[in-house]
Amino acid sequence: MSAAPEYRAWLEVAAAEARQGLAEGGIPIGAALIGADGRVLGRGRNRRVQDGDPSVHGETAAFRAAGRQRDYSGTTMVTTLSPCWYCSGLVRQFGIGRLVIGEARTFHGGHDWLAEHGVEVVLLDDDACAELMAGFVAEHPRLWYEDIGEAR
Repeated sequence: MSAAPEYRAWLEVAAAEARQGLAEGGIPIGAALIGADGRVLGRGRNRRVQDGDPSVHGETAAFRAAGRQRDYSGTTMVTTLSPCWYCSGLVRQFGIGRLVIGEARTFHGGHDWLAEHGVEVVLLDDDACAELMAGFVAEHPRLWYEDIGEAR
């Protein structure tokens, strides 16, 4: 499936958040919640390290930044990395209609489960997202495994 041009532009919003998170000493995962009209409703990055709060994943930060929406079915969650079960649950709980993923090489989260439950899933397999995460995992393996719940 060829990706719609706006998916790449939306991914760049999330990727900018991921890069900012890395510059802050955090985990480089970014996300954006996009409205049905293509407008960025909210953007965010994983801030577990910066805030000392394990619940601040990129997707939850973007969701919170978007504020309350009456209906999420026409929205798109864009994330640089396949979402963990926590963030996959958020997508499902609120009926977010589409999920655009930068890459799933580093981590294969719950996106198959979301697709099985009616969410349109678009995997872009973006090299820049994969390289950003691979570099981070190589440099900070303990922090990475803590983030995905596999502290070693």
